[in-house]
Amino acid sequence: QVQLVESGGGLVQAGGSLRLSCAASGRTINNYAMGWFRQAPGKEREFVAGITRRGDSTYYRDAVRGRFTISRDDAKNTVVLQMNSLKPEDTAVYYCAADLRAGWEPSDYWGPGTQVTVSS
Repeated sequence: QVQLVESGGGLVQAGGSLRLSCAASGRTINNYAMGWFRQAPGKEREFVAGITRRGDSTYYRDAVRGRFTISRDDAKNTVVLQMNSLKPEDTAVYYCAADLRAGWEPSDYWGPGTQVTVSS
């Protein structure tokens, strides 16, 4: 099994940037499509960004497209979410996920999450 740990969350003002990292262990991630999800208080967890197994294609929810960038470094077994022009509505716990299925549906591999808070 693969274990995931996120880092890089924190408090930032609107318009600022954060860089989230997901470190994987136990297995290499080069066989997995990877992604980021988030969950705001009182809301369901939602897909944010995904990257294919080979890293040749990415996909974003409309609300973050053009502001967030997902990337992967299989040699380091990491996935990164660069978040720019942050908005208060981006405030949530962000989760890294491995082995995403068709339609960017998550499987069973999640990290514990990292809190992102954007102040207005």
